[in-house]
Amino acid sequence: MSVVGNVVNRAKNAGGPTTAAIATAAALSIAGVKFVLDRPSRTYEEGSVAREYDAWTADGILEYYWGEHIHLGYYSKEEMQTGYKKKNFIQAKYDFVDEMMKLGGITPSSSEIKTILDVGCGVGGTSRYLAKAFPDARVTGITLSPNQVERGTQLAKEQNVPNAQFKVMNALAMDYPDNSFDVVWACESGEHMPDKEKYIQEMMRVLKPGGKFVMATWCQRDDRDVPFDDKDKRDLRFLYEEWTHPYFISIEKYKEIIDATSLMGDVTTADWVDETIASWRHSIWVGIYDPRGFIFKPRTYIKCARDAYCLERMHRAFARGLMQYGMFAAVKK
Repeated sequence: MSVVGNVVNRAKNAGGPTTAAIATAAALSIAGVKFVLDRPSRTYEEGSVAREYDAWTADGILEYYWGEHIHLGYYSKEEMQTGYKKKNFIQAKYDFVDEMMKLGGITPSSSEIKTILDVGCGVGGTSRYLAKAFPDARVTGITLSPNQVERGTQLAKEQNVPNAQFKVMNALAMDYPDNSFDVVWACESGEHMPDKEKYIQEMMRVLKPGGKFVMATWCQRDDRDVPFDDKDKRDLRFLYEEWTHPYFISIEKYKEIIDATSLMGDVTTADWVDETIASWRHSIWVGIYDPRGFIFKPRTYIKCARDAYCLERMHRAFARGLMQYGMFAAVKK
């Protein structure tokens, strides 16, 4: 029996025909909303990534809640035990950057770091953070979104960070010569790349010998031993198509692609799902606690509802192991 049928029968037994009619209407409404939300609205296509990030930047909602950092946050075991909602949502993102720096062996005391590339920089939160940590270095953030470049540049001027610059550039065909950067940093940009091999190859190409590479990206589990079942495939398709992702790959596959370049030393990998999973629901809660970011923008209501629904589906996919949070660090030979 369907969910709607179960609800109606229980209501009829409890309160008679009138109660059953009300329950039927409510159940059908819920089923209708779910049906709509389950149909992805932002399928990947040529130009879709730039278009969507231009829109997110223009409406200001993402920046209002997520701050300057459009990536997940970091939550320690102790913070998870005491309750993730007690942690400042924005601070979790700064903590993530600090932990990612540690993983990559990128320390502010290093005088050898003079050039840093942030691949998929968003509105430049991490680029400016790194520029402040390395005042003698030149930090360049690249993105497909002109609106993000404009906003990132504006914030760099407001914060007096002259050594951070931003450019519209395709990460799959960068304009830089070989061996240009001491550090190549990529945080949650691989998800949008239609060619993962070219994405990795380009980053390895522009990294100097002895330079440090560190990457964070959402991954799907490796399905070579345990193939995806029908539910897995449905869930992945939704996650691909709701936030304009072409596809995900596994942590194992990314490592194989890095190793295949023959340019890098030993690759450190990790799954930070435990450290980041709280971000999904925390993001929903900050919107509930403070609706001012969207309440005066009625044209965005449907979009906000869809994003909240996708956040919950992301949480569930990571919680059940369908998705993993891939971390990578290596030094160029």
